[in-house]
Amino acid sequence: MDCLREIEGKQAHDPLFDKIMNKSSRRVFVPGPVIVGAGPSGLAVAACLKEKGFPSMVLERSSCIASLWQLKTYDRLRLHLPKQFCELPLMGFPSEFPTYPTKQQFIHYLETYARKFEIRPRFNETVSHAEYDKVIGFWRVKTVGKKLEETEYMCRWLVAATGENAEAVVPEIDGMGEFGGDIRHTSHYKSGEEFRGKKVLVVGCGNSGMEVCLDLCNHSAKPSLVVRDTVHVLPREMLGKSTFGLSMWLLKWLPIRLVDRFLLIVSRLMLGDTARLGLDRPEMGPLELKNWSGKTPVLDVGTLAKIKSGDVKVCPGIKKLKRHTVEFLDGKMENFDAIILATGYKSNVPSWLKEGDMFSEKDGFPKRPFPNGWKGECGLYAVGFTKRGILGASMDAKRIAEDIERCRDEEAAPYDHHHRSVLLLKSSSSSSPSP
Repeated sequence: MDCLREIEGKQAHDPLFDKIMNKSSRRVFVPGPVIVGAGPSGLAVAACLKEKGFPSMVLERSSCIASLWQLKTYDRLRLHLPKQFCELPLMGFPSEFPTYPTKQQFIHYLETYARKFEIRPRFNETVSHAEYDKVIGFWRVKTVGKKLEETEYMCRWLVAATGENAEAVVPEIDGMGEFGGDIRHTSHYKSGEEFRGKKVLVVGCGNSGMEVCLDLCNHSAKPSLVVRDTVHVLPREMLGKSTFGLSMWLLKWLPIRLVDRFLLIVSRLMLGDTARLGLDRPEMGPLELKNWSGKTPVLDVGTLAKIKSGDVKVCPGIKKLKRHTVEFLDGKMENFDAIILATGYKSNVPSWLKEGDMFSEKDGFPKRPFPNGWKGECGLYAVGFTKRGILGASMDAKRIAEDIERCRDEEAAPYDHHHRSVLLLKSSSSSSPSP
């Protein structure tokens, strides 16, 4: 279907159309999908659409692509999984890249990807409101620019690609205003250099919290780690292969619980009993837990050795904060110079997308679990919400592009049939003999 042709038709024949549309100071008609978010997920959808000859418009609130990677990650970050599991559709990593590319290498890969597929996002445009207009049959996507200018985009298809990590999760801790020292989320942490010689409490024992502790140790800081919950710690590699790759291979032949049992046995042999270090394991196995809750196991890159040596101290949950002092749930108190919150991120979709069927208001994720959460109603799609990283986003990006192509072909068929009929009638009338 030609979106511009349909809009022009509504403009000519629908008396309500102009009245509805003139509310916006600036209006832009988009002939293809609007993609909200220029992270890896948004880029993947745009590239898959481009390959099918489909134009799209990518809206990005920041000033660059992959803003989480470029602006909100620490310097020592590497991909936690081997590069073959982190490729976007249609373009692999350079062969000279290491198995686990650095942050800078991954950003270079994404920038090259955007150039290759001629993806040019509209930067510094924050989507404030997106809603399907049943009267005109299009999505109305309102944005606010850097100078507070407002724009309304009209499109037939809308792709939410803001992902799982749109906003930092900052927990409310009793006494935060009294602490007096530096309290920051990992999104504002770059390097342990600025904490050299200081006592730092890291809250959160996921991959980021563990790696920040290691980085602090490497810069001669004195980190402690708050462990509030059970956690699976696995070696990043086992039996000469990446743990993730080995797991994916074993799952082709064995049930998930048997694979989990194997991973835990090998981890015990390689890492020892983590419970002795204050890192109790969940009752559910690492892969089963990931499938059920989306909670990712920690892939150890050296932090466990620092815990064993005493360079990183494991602490229970925090009860309250006082002046440069932390009181823990076990009643003990300790002084710290700074607190780093490795407490993760959350989806922000409910704050701007106004629909009640596809996304949950509670957590901002699609209500239908993977692999069925990518498609909604009225041309709405989601990418980057699978809790399966870039691999899951790439799978959904391909599905979305294929589905939009199918919709376009189905909606164009009646028009093509009518157009051919008109041509045939004209042809037959012009060839008829004059009376």
